[in-house]
Amino acid sequence: MARPAWAEEIRRLYLSSATNQFVLHGNVNDRLLIEDADGSQASVGNLIDYLKEVQLSRFDIVLSYELGGGLRLERGEELFRRLRFTEELPTDPANAIGCIDQFLRFLVNLSRITPDESSDSFAGRNYHVGIVIKSAELIFPVSKQTRDYQLNSMASVVRAWSQETHFLDQNLAVILVTENLNDLNHLLAHNQRCSRVEIPMPGHDELDAVFRHFEETYPKALENFKGRPEFPASRLAGATISSIESLLKRREYEEQPLEEDDLSDLKKSLVERDAQGLIEFLEPTRSLDDVYGHEAVKKWMRQDISLWRQGDLEAMPMGYLLCGPVGTGKTYLVECLAGEAGVPVVKLKNFRDRWVGSTEGNLEKIFGLLHALGRCIVFIDEADQALGSRDSGSGDSGVSGRVYSMMAKEMSNTENRGRILWILASSRPDLIEVDLKRPGRVDVKIPLFPAHSPEDGYRFIRALGKKHQLNLPKECPEDVLPLVPSLVTPGAAESIAMKIYRQVKTEGVEAVVGLRDCLDEYQNPIPAEIMDFQIEIAVREASDLDFVPDQFRVKK
Repeated sequence: MARPAWAEEIRRLYLSSATNQFVLHGNVNDRLLIEDADGSQASVGNLIDYLKEVQLSRFDIVLSYELGGGLRLERGEELFRRLRFTEELPTDPANAIGCIDQFLRFLVNLSRITPDESSDSFAGRNYHVGIVIKSAELIFPVSKQTRDYQLNSMASVVRAWSQETHFLDQNLAVILVTENLNDLNHLLAHNQRCSRVEIPMPGHDELDAVFRHFEETYPKALENFKGRPEFPASRLAGATISSIESLLKRREYEEQPLEEDDLSDLKKSLVERDAQGLIEFLEPTRSLDDVYGHEAVKKWMRQDISLWRQGDLEAMPMGYLLCGPVGTGKTYLVECLAGEAGVPVVKLKNFRDRWVGSTEGNLEKIFGLLHALGRCIVFIDEADQALGSRDSGSGDSGVSGRVYSMMAKEMSNTENRGRILWILASSRPDLIEVDLKRPGRVDVKIPLFPAHSPEDGYRFIRALGKKHQLNLPKECPEDVLPLVPSLVTPGAAESIAMKIYRQVKTEGVEAVVGLRDCLDEYQNPIPAEIMDFQIEIAVREASDLDFVPDQFRVKK
């Protein structure tokens, strides 16, 4: 198996002397396939195992440090003991960093001494030394106070290993491991002499190799895919190797083979678990045929789907903005679009956190998962609240501004065209930053409107009543028509249909009688002035007037 792209990047940067310090972030807690140099054997281990056995395999000394385990020798213990005078390795951060710094400076001085030709001395040698700091964000967290002297001093010492000339002249590699780059002290995360290398979620090729390895380890669990590992590899893209291995262990123990029909549900559960509640999958059980009205909108969306399936991405939009009054079916339209396109829909949940850096870290994790899923639709409801703003003020310590910046960058990434379709939904699109709604991020802005006439409102009610087997006539009775409120939304129609169903079941009345009773003295849940205001905004936002019914265009 070829070396992963991130590992190859580290190798090139180190061998070219471009840098000696690396921050590994992203999918750092996953399992990795580790092959021998000749490729004859393979095992599955964690990132530290990979670094020790592959990336730093030719180094003379490898030291690692983590907050719980302290300073440890991963390779070259005998050489280290002969070079050092201490027997005890420190466990607390300050002393551990100080110990490493003292040792590295000792090696610098040792390499500058001219060896005596008659002595068996270590002098004059330039040893290859690797330093791996695990969970670096716990040791060097984002400083909440500029005068946090001990924290900043430790970070400054580590930063110096990448900047001072005598360290750069040595065969030194320093690797800091953190899941989220935004959780790491800025002295290290933004160090210009340090390379930030993202470890992505496993792709198809990597999963293919992993499933080939797992065929022998879990033969019962994978008996239905023997000789064709590419099938589960493609269907489970987006899940971590760790979660897949856990699933296979359980299935092997239960002697329950994986089935092809299981894979979609398994992918959903595995990815949601890996995302730690930050995202959820919407089940696309409908198609655009289930959308009442909005013919111009459905025609446009079907054209985009056709381009998507053909792989013709030049005219494929980067994103949609669905706007309109509350209850006009924005989420429902997304579910129908996903069912028509046949791709998973990922809904972003509440990724904001009260801890410093956590919100940005959550977004990093979400973006990594989205890149691994392949083609998908990303749905952000209440986008005016979720996406932040350019000028967030001091009320939230700048979190909204950073969220805005990260979302703007990701949504305009042209590499996502044809892979990720962003769909924003909001009843107040005027509160979304203009830059987030520009072409290149949101290319199509689609307004959704309530019924524009009593007849249209009745059709909404009748269509939604069919779900509850309500036998309403095709045409609205003349005595009922004056009772139908103006500007009925699908949400309001659903509520009316439920009330009719309740009366039919509890009082045994005819559906038409229940309809008349429900509409008598009906009060629209959305005040008229709010409805008019949100309709006006939706008309202004529309990217094409074909999406706007004639009855509403006068409001522009």
